[in-house]
Amino acid sequence: MSAKKAFALRLDPALHDALERAAAADFRSLNAEIEVLLREALARRGVKVAVTPAPRRGRPPAGD
Repeated sequence: MSAKKAFALRLDPALHDALERAAAADFRSLNAEIEVLLREALARRGVKVAVTPAPRRGRPPAGD
């Protein structure tokens, strides 16, 4: 199960289009682009946000 929080976000269509273009230019998903932009904005305000480690993917290591 994902540790990320899900919520609805209503955006102006022009803002959504601009975010999609920015995400495509950076080879990111729209969600990842919004997260990067929010982190950058918070950093400019002096707010430090810890990055939660991503869950490990793939098969678990073989046990003996």
